[in-house]
Amino acid sequence: MTKEKERKMFVGIVWNCAAELKFILTALLFLFSLITILQFMPIRFSNNLATTCISVPSFSSSTIIDSVSVSISAINASTAVQPPPPPALAKDELMENGIIKRAFNPFGSAAYNFILMSAYRGGINTFAVMGLASKPLHVYGKPSYLCEWIPKTNDSTMQKHINVTGTKILPDWGYGRVYTVLVVNCTFPIPVGDGGKLLIHATTNGGGDSKFNITDTFLALTESEQDFTNFISTFNKPPKYDFLYCGSSLYGNLSPQRVREWLAFHVRLFGVKSHFVIHDAGGVHEGVMAVLKPWIEKGYVTLQDIRDQERFDGYYHNQFLIVNDCLHKYRFQAKWMFFFDVDEFIFVPKKSTIKSVVNSLSDYTQFTIEQMPMSNKLCLEEDRGKSYRKWGFEKLVYKDVKRGIRRDRKYAVQPRNVIATGVHMSQNTVGKTTHKTEGRIKYFHYHGTIAEHREPCRQLVNATTITVDQIPYEVDSTMRDIAGTVKRFELKMIGSTLQKTRQ
Repeated sequence: MTKEKERKMFVGIVWNCAAELKFILTALLFLFSLITILQFMPIRFSNNLATTCISVPSFSSSTIIDSVSVSISAINASTAVQPPPPPALAKDELMENGIIKRAFNPFGSAAYNFILMSAYRGGINTFAVMGLASKPLHVYGKPSYLCEWIPKTNDSTMQKHINVTGTKILPDWGYGRVYTVLVVNCTFPIPVGDGGKLLIHATTNGGGDSKFNITDTFLALTESEQDFTNFISTFNKPPKYDFLYCGSSLYGNLSPQRVREWLAFHVRLFGVKSHFVIHDAGGVHEGVMAVLKPWIEKGYVTLQDIRDQERFDGYYHNQFLIVNDCLHKYRFQAKWMFFFDVDEFIFVPKKSTIKSVVNSLSDYTQFTIEQMPMSNKLCLEEDRGKSYRKWGFEKLVYKDVKRGIRRDRKYAVQPRNVIATGVHMSQNTVGKTTHKTEGRIKYFHYHGTIAEHREPCRQLVNATTITVDQIPYEVDSTMRDIAGTVKRFELKMIGSTLQKTRQ
């Protein structure tokens, strides 16, 4: 009797819910029929249909919703990964005159036309656009660049677009690899501002494939009215910094101790109105970061992660691109910009200061700095057993005095008068350059020490002069004599937090 009641109750429930079950089953049948049809449709049409139609039904049953979601994901996955059909291959042809015309079929692209890094306003009517471009395109072709300013429009004024030919500058002296550094200067005949957009039309002019003249258009800069107001304010104010350091790309397994010494030395040298822009191309690991952190917190250092540029094969971690970005980014924030490396130490004589030196050179847009090459392994015998307690520039006191050699120089500029720059000097300046700075400023170069994690003193010498590997050296204690002052300065500025820094 009980079983008979249960059977009748179940039949009653099914009969009462028949309408709901019919609706659900009909919906499921429709959905799966639609899914089956979509698999045979073109990719573009099926994607659009899937996004506009399949998402419309809404059911209270969570099971149905989950089933639909899984089905849609399966459709998108199967259609999105399908590559477009390859173009039909051109085939060799036999011409009427009996000549066989051979076919050539290009695939892919050897290098990008332009890789944008940054764009900055340089005045009320001028901009600088920094990026990388295909080196073969510039060596063997004649690419051109058109700058277009699109002003912000409103109801009261309808300004027209302004076009001007961009001036291309290749500041890396031909050192590029697959890519070369390119600075495009856009100078318009009239002031442009109060908000707008800067477009660059990069045209290959047949470079790469003379059959085609391809133009790539990209948005280089979007400027709001507030951005323009802020620029004018910065432009009209005295520079925030007396000295700004633009560092080249840091890469490799750098020594935290050598970086520590370099920072303490130069913060002391350049003073409270100085700033250091460090570019990390893979060299700022945990130990180096610990050294930078106290100075970042003090406001002396800005660290920029540029590791993504390693995707593009340029010269020396694209350092020419990086220094040009730094130049234009901070162009109106510094009186003087210095360009040198973290294994190089700027020095001015005791009776002068860095301010007095640059003031004496203020008539020049650029001056270069003489190099003092130092041995990276010769130390004094008197440091035996205690050299590990001394800083690198304190114990490496043997200077290379070989004559008749052209040595690299580093440099400083007044950035407002520089259009583009390099690693060892700028060739794109407005104003004079001088190389006659001997006796006023120089730099000590400890080549090869920045990536060493061991004690640099590998040969102790008890002589004022020595020749090693046909290179004559003599003792120069200039940097050794000021090491104590630098150590006390670091302790005063950031305390003892870096006292246990490792090599």
